[in-house]
Amino acid sequence: MTTHIDIHVLQTLPPSNINRDESGTPKSAIYGGVPRARVSSQAWKRAVRDRFKDTLDPKEVGVRTLRIVEELVNRIRNKSELDVAAAAERASEVIKKAGIKIKEPRLKKGEEPDPAKYVAEALVFFSNQQLDKLAELALTDGEISSKEAKAAADVNHGIDVGLFGRMVASAPDLNVDAAVQVAHAISTHAVDTQADFYTAVDDHKRSVSDQEDEDAGAGMMGDIEFNSSTLYRYASLSLESLETNIGDPVVTAKAVGAFVDAFVFSMPTGKQNSFSAQTLPDVVLVQVRTDRPVSLVGAFESPVKSGGDGNLKQSVRAMTDYANALTECYEPEVTDAWFLATSDDATSLLAGHGHQVTRKQLVQAVEERAEAILASNQ
Repeated sequence: MTTHIDIHVLQTLPPSNINRDESGTPKSAIYGGVPRARVSSQAWKRAVRDRFKDTLDPKEVGVRTLRIVEELVNRIRNKSELDVAAAAERASEVIKKAGIKIKEPRLKKGEEPDPAKYVAEALVFFSNQQLDKLAELALTDGEISSKEAKAAADVNHGIDVGLFGRMVASAPDLNVDAAVQVAHAISTHAVDTQADFYTAVDDHKRSVSDQEDEDAGAGMMGDIEFNSSTLYRYASLSLESLETNIGDPVVTAKAVGAFVDAFVFSMPTGKQNSFSAQTLPDVVLVQVRTDRPVSLVGAFESPVKSGGDGNLKQSVRAMTDYANALTECYEPEVTDAWFLATSDDATSLLAGHGHQVTRKQLVQAVEERAEAILASNQ
C-alpha cells in the first residue's frame, strides 16, 4: 500500500510578479479557455528549499551547483593542510570518479588553479553529508575507485534531495526519483496582465527653477507588468518513496512535516521589493490517501466569478463542492485530513473535510501520522 499526502492551498495575491518569463511578463496559462495567472512549480520548489535553510539543520539539506569542485575544495582544505592546487586536483578526481563530467580550466605556466573555474557540465545536487564523505574520500591514500566514489555520493541523501530527487545524466546510477510532485499554481479565475508605468528621478539634476532649456524630466522610465489573483496550489508527497530515498523512518517523518510547513509558508521572491506581495494562504487542506494523488484543480476549469465579493469565497465554495462530487463518485480512500482557514465562511465550508488546526498543529499532526504509518509498515 502506498500512502500519498496531498496538499491543497488557496492563496490570494495582490498586484505582484512573483514568477516571470524571459520578457519580464508574469507567467500565465490558458485553462478552461481563459487566461490564468501561473506560478511555475520550479519557482515554488525553490522557495521551499530556501525555507529549509531557516528550519532545518544544514546537515539535513543539500547543495545544487555547477561549482561542485569548489564546494569540495573548501571541505578538503578544512580537513587538511593541502594547498589550493592539490585540493582542486583531488576534488576534481573524486567527482569524476563518481561519474560527473567536469570542465577543467586550461592553466598557463605558473598559474594557480581557481576552484571556481572547475565547472560541472550540468547542475549537480548533493547533500552536505555526501559532500563531506566525498571530501574524506579525496583525502585517502592511494587511487580512488569509481565504486567508492559513487557509494559516497549515493548514501545519506539530504531531506531536499529525498523530496525533489536528483538527475545525473552522466551517471544514471546516482539518480534519485523525486518523492514529491508539485503542480504549477494557477488562478481560480480569469486574469488580465496590467502594467505599472514608472519614472526615476535623477537627484543630481538641477532643480526645475534653475533650468532654462535643459531636460527637467525623469532620469529613466519604464514599466513593470503585474497581475493579482487567487491561486490554487497543489502538491503530493509519496511517503514510502520518501522513506526509500532517505532510509530512516524518523528522518522521513520529519521531512514530511518540514515539507508541509515549507510549502504552506514559503513565497517566491520575484519582484517582491517592488510589490511586497507577502501573503499567507487563506485555506490549506491536507489529506492522507491510500489510493492515488488527486488534485482539486478541476474545481476551477470553469473560472470563478467574484460577483462583487471577491474571488476567494467563491473559490473555497467551488473547491469544496468539487471535493464533495469526487467523494460521491469515486469513494476515495482518505484516511486522515486537516484544514486551516482564515475566515468563518471557509471554516464552515471545510467543516466536513477534516479537523481544523493551526499551522503548527498541522505540521505536528502530519509528522506524527507519517511516523505511525511508517512504523506500521515495518
